[in-house]
Amino acid sequence: RVELSDVKNPDVSIADNVLRFRAQGHGAKGDNIYEFQIEFLEPVEPKPVCRVTQRQLNITVQKKESNWWERLTKQEKRPLFLAPDFDRWLDESDAEMELKEKEEEKINKMKIESRVPKDPFKHLKKGYLIMYNLVQFLGFSWIFVNMTVRLFILGKDSFYDTFHTIADMMYFCQTLALMEILNSLIGLVRSPLIPDLTVFGRNFILFVVLGSLEEMQSRAVVFFLFYFWSIIELFRYPYYMLSCMGIEWKPLTWLRYTSWIPLYPLGGLAEAVCLIQSIPIFSETGKFSLGLPNPLNVTIQFSFLLQMYLIALFLGLFVNFRYLYKQRKQHLGPKKRKMK
Repeated sequence: RVELSDVKNPDVSIADNVLRFRAQGHGAKGDNIYEFQIEFLEPVEPKPVCRVTQRQLNITVQKKESNWWERLTKQEKRPLFLAPDFDRWLDESDAEMELKEKEEEKINKMKIESRVPKDPFKHLKKGYLIMYNLVQFLGFSWIFVNMTVRLFILGKDSFYDTFHTIADMMYFCQTLALMEILNSLIGLVRSPLIPDLTVFGRNFILFVVLGSLEEMQSRAVVFFLFYFWSIIELFRYPYYMLSCMGIEWKPLTWLRYTSWIPLYPLGGLAEAVCLIQSIPIFSETGKFSLGLPNPLNVTIQFSFLLQMYLIALFLGLFVNFRYLYKQRKQHLGPKKRKMK
């Protein structure tokens, strides 16, 4: 601790185990430039940590080895400007006690870790999850790139044949996405019910609404639906893949928990438009409608079920937004400091 107030331009460095200090400030000689150097008794880390306050400057120097020093400096006689800080002073017995406590803490930690049963399939599970997320990322990347290139080449004409050129890959990716529900059920990943419902909702629209109605397959809404779905997954799957490898890339984390803000409403809107456009077609054709054998001869129209699903879609979007907002606060919000 250097007793200097109003410190300006501090220059603190360690070279050849010697601490060199130079700064301008107000001390015993008034407002002046002060400098000194200290050669340590034992080797220290060459990167000191400095913290300047209004009344003093604190310098923290880390020992290379945690052991007891007979004195601080290599020279036996203590420099006149150097005085011990008794608030932080440790004698030899205190230092040995502290080292002993650290060693015991380390041993206890190792004992606890050794008691936890090791999963023999841990690496196999991790490899599977990495490959799953990689395959999904490559699949949705192909969809996104293909649609983008076609958009630049064909313009608006690419809107109307999106299903016929992209559907096979979208079928593959969305069918594979059902594995996310299985992964959650068998405990491979910790996932709430909400993402699983999103997978079911997408597959319902893809296979039941678009896959069964040829009239819907040439609609422009299919382009926007596939495009928004693919963009969302371009950030989600690489994020999960790197998480499985224990890697966090902050720009990708930000994109993962920010891109949904515009994309999820747009994707939900495209799904709603798709349902609204399909309802008259299902009403006219009577496809998937269920006639009940009763005296009233009642028929449950599939179009009516779609209207109910449309309401559930917006409720699901609201619940999903709340969940993702909490996730965003958890990963991107300010970290709470633990009170000691």
